[in-house]
Amino acid sequence: MRLVLDTNILLSALMVRGTPPDYLYNAWRQGRFELASTEVQLDELNRVSRRPFFQERLKPSEIGRMVNDIRRLAIMCDPLPTVELSPDPDDDYLLATAQVVAADYLVTGDKSDLLALERHGGTRIISARNMMQVFEK
Repeated sequence: MRLVLDTNILLSALMVRGTPPDYLYNAWRQGRFELASTEVQLDELNRVSRRPFFQERLKPSEIGRMVNDIRRLAIMCDPLPTVELSPDPDDDYLLATAQVVAADYLVTGDKSDLLALERHGGTRIISARNMMQVFEK
């Protein structure tokens, strides 16, 4: 199974242990699915994690380890095709990533934009909680 995890899921995984995002991140690290990412997402992780909100809650070493693990172990999808479908153009790269790798799922917490799309091609767009239920089946 191939997944794309939105940046909000990845950051949430580091912030609160025992949550659906944390479960999914650990499931990937245990080899339960293939993760697809891009340099665009890694840049976003680095940029967003420098905001005061995250600096107060995360250690730079945690972000660095996550970025390095993703770069080393995930399917990296660069360059990406142009996709203009999300209500938030900053999320289009996630849809393009899912398209390139024919991801089964794009997991996000973005209720108003990505989750509202429900699917992109053959990729279902679901919440982390719903993705956990898929794993439990």
